[in-house]
Amino acid sequence: MFIRELFRKNGPVISFEVFPPKADAPVEGVYRTIEALKDLSPGFISVTYGAGGSSRDRTVEIASRIRNGYGIEALAHLTCRSHTAGEIDEICEELLDEGVQNILALRGDPQPSDAEDDRERSFFYACDLVRHLRRNHFGNFCIGAAAYPEGHIECQDLARDLDFLKMKVEAGAEFLITQLFFDNELFYRFRDEASRKGIAVPIVAGIFPVLNAAQVQKIVSLCGVSLPPRFTRIIARYANSPAALAEAGVAYATDQIVDLLAAGVDGIHLYTMN
Repeated sequence: MFIRELFRKNGPVISFEVFPPKADAPVEGVYRTIEALKDLSPGFISVTYGAGGSSRDRTVEIASRIRNGYGIEALAHLTCRSHTAGEIDEICEELLDEGVQNILALRGDPQPSDAEDDRERSFFYACDLVRHLRRNHFGNFCIGAAAYPEGHIECQDLARDLDFLKMKVEAGAEFLITQLFFDNELFYRFRDEASRKGIAVPIVAGIFPVLNAAQVQKIVSLCGVSLPPRFTRIIARYANSPAALAEAGVAYATDQIVDLLAAGVDGIHLYTMN
């Protein structure tokens, strides 16, 4: 089933995200996570894609197991920055062979090799990948894209960032999943602005239940998300009590989700960290 069809049913779509372990690590832990999640009847489970395609085979493998072993729709992340058009087409064929028909089209983080010769690259932005998928694999995939309620960390202009987002939708993205955020008001502002821009596809809210203080530091450095005062007080209060912080982090995420559901959000995507 195409994920776009899930949004046509009644109620919001609830989904989860897992990531493949490193190549030299066992993959069984991911399947234990999925085993624990399946009874919650998620609309889909997404599988991330390593930098430069480092987890390509495992992304396909895990997405296939989700779809064919657990009977849950799988959303395979696909990054394009370090791939040629031919390589992207090969991965698409691998996914189709496994019955995986949903892709989250992403640019991917810059790699050291990118600077060697930009002229040899087929893709510079996620929009390029969306356009390629729609043009060369029309009808085979439902395509999603990423959205940034506080703007992409590399784009300091929120209005310009929304213009880029609209380009992805016009290129063929059928739904959006947001970067994680801790302030629902920022999400609501972003959703309203996106609507005014004419972005009419479903927008799924990305929620991350924080379990330890180190995660917060890494998130801020990688994503540049803001931390509301209530959240920072929780981190400060329980920083030296891991069990209490994990409990408080889950409670905070739960409050976010309850509020988002009450506000009619299209979906909730939980970053499970396996």
